[in-house]
This record gives sequence, C-alpha cells and structure tokens, in this order.
Amino acid sequence: MEAFWISLAVIFVAELGDKSQLMAMTFATRFKPWPVLAGITLATAVVHLFSVGVGRLAGDLIPTTAIAVIAGIAFLGFAVWTLRGDELTDEESQKAQRTTRSAIIAVTVAFFLAELGDKTMLATITLATQHGWFGTWLGSTVGMVAADALAIAVGRMLGKHLPEKTIRYGAAAAFAIFGVILLAEPLFG
Repeated sequence: MEAFWISLAVIFVAELGDKSQLMAMTFATRFKPWPVLAGITLATAVVHLFSVGVGRLAGDLIPTTAIAVIAGIAFLGFAVWTLRGDELTDEESQKAQRTTRSAIIAVTVAFFLAELGDKTMLATITLATQHGWFGTWLGSTVGMVAADALAIAVGRMLGKHLPEKTIRYGAAAAFAIFGVILLAEPLFG
C-alpha cells in the first residue's frame, strides 16, 4: 500500500500543469469526458507497466544507496522541468482538434505517444526502483488519470486554463522536497 500511495501522490503532482493535462482538456472539448478518460487510462496503464518493469530491473541491478542518490537528483531535475513548463506543440494540438476516429482509440494513441519519455514515465521508473512494482504501477496510473480527470472537469467548468504559474510552482516545490528527502536518506539515514 505504501508504494501505491507514494506513487499516486508523486505522479498526481507531476501531472499538474503537464502537457498531458492540456491534451486532456483539448480532447474533452471535442469528445465526451468518459471516452477521453478511458483512452487516458488505457495508455497510462500500458506506459506505466513498461516503466515499472524498467524500474524493477534497475532496482535489482543497482545498489540501494546509488538508487536513492540517482532518484533524488532525478526528482530535483523534475522540479526544474516542471518550472520550465510544458506546452502542446502545434502538431499535437492539431491532432487533438481534427481527430474524427473513435475517441477512445484517438486518445489512447495520442497519450501513449505523448507519455513516452515524459517526466511521469521517468518518475514512475524512479519510484519502481525503490517500491513494489504492482503498487507503483497502480498508484502511478491512478494518480495520472486523477490529475487528467481534474483537468477535464475544471477545464469544462471554467472554460479557461488553470492558473498555470501557481500549479507549476507548487508541483516544482513538491518535486524539490521529494528530491531533497531522497538525497538526505543515504547521507543521514
């Protein structure tokens, strides 16, 4: 359960202000929310299953102290990445606007491709090096879907963008805190 809750919280925060939320909002303006959420869930489940597999393999091969230091540095990097922000490219935005195929297929494919190499994928790999694979997979998937569902709901209600700076700064601070805690564990633990 610890892996589930940690992964859910970390990935939820990582997803705030991410381009995936912008994609979710864009798809929600074109399709009904439930097919969009279904597509997001399918893509996320597959990408994060792959991520925990990579993370578990790395966790078995690399010493625990090295993993903690690498994870801490990675989370500090995620903080900087989050501060920098994410935006949809013109191509990604046009794909979301003009897709006329099945909403679930369109969203699944778009999210699958967008998440490859994204910070949430890398964060999931990092978490899986230290926690159980199933809890990490389930927690990271639920965290990402919950954050994207929030973006869809708020975006549909307000018809505007979320207060991007506040969300970005809060998410970056959370990543920085996780990074410092991970770095402090092998030094003082």
